[in-house]
Amino acid sequence: MLRYADLAVLAVALPVVLVAGASMLGYGVAAGAWLVQRSIQLAAERAAARALAAGVRRNALGMLAAATLARLWVVTLAILLVGTLGSRDAGLAAAILSLVLVTVSLGGRALAHALHPEEG
Repeated sequence: MLRYADLAVLAVALPVVLVAGASMLGYGVAAGAWLVQRSIQLAAERAAARALAAGVRRNALGMLAAATLARLWVVTLAILLVGTLGSRDAGLAAAILSLVLVTVSLGGRALAHALHPEEG
């Protein structure tokens, strides 16, 4: 459950953004980019598990590394594009939300691994 804390924060952030009067464009773009990068992560983890089951560790590592870079680019480009093509306020909202989501995601995954090392 801790591995998915970022998705809960993403859902809770919507009313916070609405009440704060922050850019909904920034929230929407950041949320969309976050969901895309999470689907890339899920696909890569499944492919890596299949590669490990087949005994090909190099392929598993390569898939995870490529997915990590792709996920970074998806979120970064989304922030950059919404900030330049939309408005600076939208870019700021997207950047702040992405920062919070990355922090929660990394913290949740680290804590989940520390508490249940056999799962991941």
